[in-house]
Amino acid sequence: MPDEPCQCPDCRRFYREHDRLIRENPSLRQQQELNWAALQSFRTLAGRVLEDLQKHQSQSQSPDTPSASDAQPAGTGAGAPAAGEADELAQALSDLESINAHLFSIEVLMERIFDVRVPEAVEQKFKELAGELAPDPLNVDRLRLNRLLHQTPDLP
Repeated sequence: MPDEPCQCPDCRRFYREHDRLIRENPSLRQQQELNWAALQSFRTLAGRVLEDLQKHQSQSQSPDTPSASDAQPAGTGAGAPAAGEADELAQALSDLESINAHLFSIEVLMERIFDVRVPEAVEQKFKELAGELAPDPLNVDRLRLNRLLHQTPDLP
């Protein structure tokens, strides 16, 4: 494993987002709430997409439904979907059902995290270490260090 972290665009975007989330949510309680909101939004969206695709699939499989061709996405043509499209849709539905099952499991585990309460001194330790783990990228000292080490401009 290399000593240096990966610097591909995806990894750099992840590092920036990681640091931003620590900076903006430096306490245990804020991290709990942030993760709960992210989980719930993921479940809501994935569940809604699954429901919509299941509805679309059931409409396209019933030949006596007159609106089946109207429910097809643009560009797929009228009538029942091609065999390849049907297989692809069936696989997507299976994957989304699996994702939703995992999200429900994660939700149960997350509920246990909300049972944890810590004293104010521990919350302060969270905030202190958050500043060390993800310092403000526009902090003057950080900009100066960046310029000295990397010979890059101060501002992005």
